[in-house]
Amino acid sequence: MAIVKHIAGAAGFEVAIWGETANINYFLNTPLTPAGSGSVTTKQAAVSAHTRRQYPGDSTPINVSSTQREFLFDPGAKNGTALPGKSFVLVSDAGLPGEERRQFTYQGRFLDLHSFLVGDAKMQLQLYSPSGKRYTIDGTTP
Repeated sequence: MAIVKHIAGAAGFEVAIWGETANINYFLNTPLTPAGSGSVTTKQAAVSAHTRRQYPGDSTPINVSSTQREFLFDPGAKNGTALPGKSFVLVSDAGLPGEERRQFTYQGRFLDLHSFLVGDAKMQLQLYSPSGKRYTIDGTTP
């Protein structure tokens, strides 16, 4: 299992959730799929002609001709082991023997994350914001 990026919410109100797919889908009616799955592509970009100094203080810079460069594009990639965004915690059956507690990170507005969870939670759960404030989400009502 790996921590990957998932896109949740309606168009224009999307939020990126970083976590293990099985963990986030445990709390949801509609399963999320990783954003990077099948979308890794190779792109090309044009680099225009420019001048470059060969060393600091070079008084006669050289000309570099224009060229094409190729790079890998993966919307689900992350740098190193750091998780982007802010942290939030989901807890189901709080205080009971079967309590499930999972921590994720998100990028976007907390309002959009909360709205998404209100509409798609399959159980009653507690949502803890990055500041520690607790929100009760009742996923049992239609």
